[in-house]
Amino acid sequence: MLEGRTALVTGASKGVGRGIALELGRQGCRVAVNYNSDPAGADDTVEQIRQDGGSAFPVRANVGVAAEVDRMFASLTVEFSRLNILVNNAGVQTWSSLLELTEGDWDRVIDTNLKGCFLCTQRAARLMKETGGGSIINIGSGCNKIAFPNLVDYTSSKGGIEQLTKVSAVELGKYQIRVNCVAPGAVEIERTKSTEAGGDYAGTWSKLTPLGRVGIPLDVAHAVVFFAGDSSSFVTGQTLWVDGGLFTKPAWPYE
Repeated sequence: MLEGRTALVTGASKGVGRGIALELGRQGCRVAVNYNSDPAGADDTVEQIRQDGGSAFPVRANVGVAAEVDRMFASLTVEFSRLNILVNNAGVQTWSSLLELTEGDWDRVIDTNLKGCFLCTQRAARLMKETGGGSIINIGSGCNKIAFPNLVDYTSSKGGIEQLTKVSAVELGKYQIRVNCVAPGAVEIERTKSTEAGGDYAGTWSKLTPLGRVGIPLDVAHAVVFFAGDSSSFVTGQTLWVDGGLFTKPAWPYE
């Protein structure tokens, strides 16, 4: 349990971020629910946490903009005496080949996914340094290590998050700040339900996943809770794959 601890989850108005925020709330955290353009979704997340007996409040910021991140952290210091947990989940994705990708889409994805992770990590670590440490969990992807066609900007951002996790862990360890990464595989959320495969996202990816199913946000949230808690007190700089074996399985013609 994480009773009495505080947490900021970025991009928590829907999808995996919402699932993480809900589970942290169930584990006893007071949760700051970050959103950018979906206040109704953030309010829904907050309300569900409260209905489950937890405590939460929404906080708006575009994590890729330093001034907005600074305002968000200033508001957190009013609500929290200290920040124990940061989950860098906010992310966007585009679908385009390398030759057709626009500079605008590249900038938006890198700013949100990678720059946002950097800005929030830096600001959170400054607070944690002064209060005895904390846990930072970055949400990666199979793109941490696999080259996905038509996701060049997204793949670049997640590969960057893998290395940002490691260097942050090395630099921040002396302050008792642990930094780890959770890398989900195929997870069914609002966005993925409406993507390719004729709408049958789960059916398509279940066939490729050794455990025979896709993930749900709670699968990712359980890994986040592990990294946030005392059971991982000597673990830092690591990536935990929550993918049902998807990115361990090679392309293998002899089934």
